[in-house]
Amino acid sequence: MTMKEMLHHVDHTQLKAYAAWEDIEKLCREAVEYETASVCIPPCYISRVKEAFKDSLKICTVVGFPLGYSVTEAKVAETRQAVADGADEIDMVVNISDVKNKDFDKVEKEIAALKEAADGHVLKVIIETCYLTEDEKIAMCRAVTNAKADFIKTSTGFGTGGATLEDVRLFKENIGPDVKIKAAGGIRSVEDMEAFLDAGVSRLGTSSAIELVKGKEARGY
Repeated sequence: MTMKEMLHHVDHTQLKAYAAWEDIEKLCREAVEYETASVCIPPCYISRVKEAFKDSLKICTVVGFPLGYSVTEAKVAETRQAVADGADEIDMVVNISDVKNKDFDKVEKEIAALKEAADGHVLKVIIETCYLTEDEKIAMCRAVTNAKADFIKTSTGFGTGGATLEDVRLFKENIGPDVKIKAAGGIRSVEDMEAFLDAGVSRLGTSSAIELVKGKEARGY
């Protein structure tokens, strides 16, 4: 796979709490130039990006981010507003407390509610693997599949760990055929990007992809 082909799988990301408009604008210009899959940005910037860049890029945003413990009604409202503002894709964080309490049915119902609120737009479900046991990860694979989300995503990039190839392999064994995989957090080299894509990942979440293909060091998410 060429560098350009790899970038087609990247959600070019800027989710720092202190991201200024100049940071977001730079991200978007890079995304257009290098034809990344999307930009993943804070919800507060969706409308401004949509106005500035029109349909020249896909806008991804986050819901319940990064801790996931907002009530479902709040996440649904976030999702509806993001879509109304112009988001094409939603990356939601599951309620990790519900997962740890083994309330997997509740998690599944929340994912389904956000899938409905997304109104046909892509929904990616962040399960934050660094906090979960293998059994909990498998349960989340089932919940994501049953709720008919489009992607299962490893990590927020703000937890204690990021994507691993072991988790990607576990996902592949336990998700349904219509669910894709997004690896995020800790992607630090072109070799990492290649390894995840070779393992069957469809999307990569990183702020560093363009720097990496230019031969620079990874930074941030």
